[in-house]
Amino acid sequence: MKPYLFLLVAFVVAILYRILTSKKSRTTAPDSKISAIYHYGRQDFFMTRSETDFFKILVELAGEDYHVFPQVHLSTILDESKVTGQDWKMARRHINQKSVDYVICDRSTIKPLLAIELDDSSHEAEDRRLRDVEVERIFTEAKLPLVRFTNHGNLNKEDISRQITQALATP
Repeated sequence: MKPYLFLLVAFVVAILYRILTSKKSRTTAPDSKISAIYHYGRQDFFMTRSETDFFKILVELAGEDYHVFPQVHLSTILDESKVTGQDWKMARRHINQKSVDYVICDRSTIKPLLAIELDDSSHEAEDRRLRDVEVERIFTEAKLPLVRFTNHGNLNKEDISRQITQALATP
């Protein structure tokens, strides 16, 4: 009877060891605290066709005075720690998943001067409209101008230039 008990205990230990080691190797990356390893492929395009066309116009208008950066996360250009009396972690989390289509920065200092949203039909959805109102509130409080352009395929360079020049001139 004793040899069977020894085999049973050895079998259970072997199964537990296999479960523990296989689970660890499946869910953790070597030398990291990442709980899972994900795989990705490269996007074929960084922006949509209309966003790319608009970006080209912005770069041309920016000239030698400004840099234009596309698809910028709000947490890159806004600082929640400058506002006292709020939970900065929650404030960061509130903007963490939000971005704007373009940011125009001073060429020499890379200081953000103007944010731009190119609104297409997706901005007509209720959740998107609520998000847009909140983003506008945030930018107003931060004293960073936000200009919106509605894209219905009829944007012209002169109108874009006029609105951007006006927004950059506003203190």
